[in-house]
Amino acid sequence: QVQLVQSGGGSVQAGGSLRLSCINSGPSYSRYCMAWFRQIPGQEREGVAHYDTHLVTTGYADSVKGRFTISRDYATNTLFLQMDNLKPEDAGIYYCAARYGTAQCSFALTFTDWGQGTQVNVSS
Repeated sequence: QVQLVQSGGGSVQAGGSLRLSCINSGPSYSRYCMAWFRQIPGQEREGVAHYDTHLVTTGYADSVKGRFTISRDYATNTLFLQMDNLKPEDAGIYYCAARYGTAQCSFALTFTDWGQGTQVNVSS
């Protein structure tokens, strides 16, 4: 297991940008599927973006394609989520998640490690 420590988030007006960060305490050379999920009140938790640290491939939910960008800094083993052109419906609690191993990275995986969550507020 690894520890995931999140930072970033906050409040922004619609059309604005925010950047989330998630430091993974595990070694950078290990293969992880890392992802961002969000919990919107009254809705089920949904996957936002995922990142395979070995293949360096990414995937996005349709609702955020073209607006959000997931990336990773190898040196610090930090995962980022750049969120641009934010909409009120993007508001919620965002969680970083990780799963160690070689399984194909997707939102359907059982993620074993989770960050503490960070609030994102978007006003119209």
